[in-house]
Amino acid sequence: MSASAQLPRRCWVEIDLAALERNLKHIRATLPPHIKYVAVVKADAYGHGLPQVAARLMQAGADLFAVANIAEAMTIRELSGDWPVLLLSPVLPDEDRYLAEFDLAATVSSLDEVRRFDAVGRAAGSPIAVHLKIDTGMGRLGVWHTQAKELYSAIKAANGLRLAGVFTHFSSADEDPVFTAEQRRLFLATLAGFPGLDSAGLYIHADNSAGLETTPGESVFNAVRVGLLQFGILPHPHSMLARVKAEPVFSFHTRVGLVKQLPAGTSVSYGRTVKLKRDTRVAVLTAGYGDGIARVSGNRAQVLINGQRCPVLGRITMDQTMVDVTDVTGAVACGDTAVLVGRQGGTEISVTEFSDWSDTIPWETLCSVTKRVPRHYRNASGV
Repeated sequence: MSASAQLPRRCWVEIDLAALERNLKHIRATLPPHIKYVAVVKADAYGHGLPQVAARLMQAGADLFAVANIAEAMTIRELSGDWPVLLLSPVLPDEDRYLAEFDLAATVSSLDEVRRFDAVGRAAGSPIAVHLKIDTGMGRLGVWHTQAKELYSAIKAANGLRLAGVFTHFSSADEDPVFTAEQRRLFLATLAGFPGLDSAGLYIHADNSAGLETTPGESVFNAVRVGLLQFGILPHPHSMLARVKAEPVFSFHTRVGLVKQLPAGTSVSYGRTVKLKRDTRVAVLTAGYGDGIARVSGNRAQVLINGQRCPVLGRITMDQTMVDVTDVTGAVACGDTAVLVGRQGGTEISVTEFSDWSDTIPWETLCSVTKRVPRHYRNASGV
């Protein structure tokens, strides 16, 4: 164990792996039995820690892992040599060889990629698995839906490729059900135009966590991509998560470094954006934007101390955050724990609420907790 790992905690994240496993099982229980579970674990499993999260999801029975790049895929391969892995982002030409070396599935959006990956598969003597992505309105990756038939035919004709899946991506599943329905219609119409398409053995997927609400019970779809939902976080206010017994996996903590009394009229922090209206007891926390508390949340965010909400005073600084603890019942002392995200006593601050104070979304919040914040894993096995 390194010396730094033995130091007392100043700011840390706790990841409840048992809750993660329970969430997967509860989500799967709400889906039709034939639907495969694609665990999206890109960006270090949304900041939760890719090796730890992927290992637990393997234990819980995820069918396929979706990652952003080769480096993330190789982390999965260190855990398992044969678990299916899909690269969601484009593969760069100097990365092509790793598709065969590590048995990875690539997303295909263009004829150029078909030619490149086909050459790799033929040279390796084993076809490269590919998922054909169809752009139905996201405007990012994927072949435009009116041109998809040509790309599909090219994949089927390539001896060095094996079609393993077809998918699309909803751009506004969390806020525009009408457009989501139109994207779904375009995707299904495109699939219907593919000559000789046999969906048996393929991953046919469109839905992410936010789109699960619109998943038809009976259709060609047989897989769903689950990202934020598996971590117990609402993708949007009216998500199907309300019907799933899911629990937060992530919590964010820091400590009180100093408690001081300041007189009314005193300004606090850089820029003097707040002036105290009363004599105030101020706690200085040992975390700031260098840890993942967004600077813009100054004068807006709250934290939990002694199970009570305490407002942030002034701008967030790199290493400290000031909060008003004047009204907190009980003593507040140096070393006490303050909860930034999570539960303390009977009160909770969710990732969504924490994100709202920064005018951002939970996805960005989770990815913004910095490397200097250690992750501590709770491995209780009760499920």
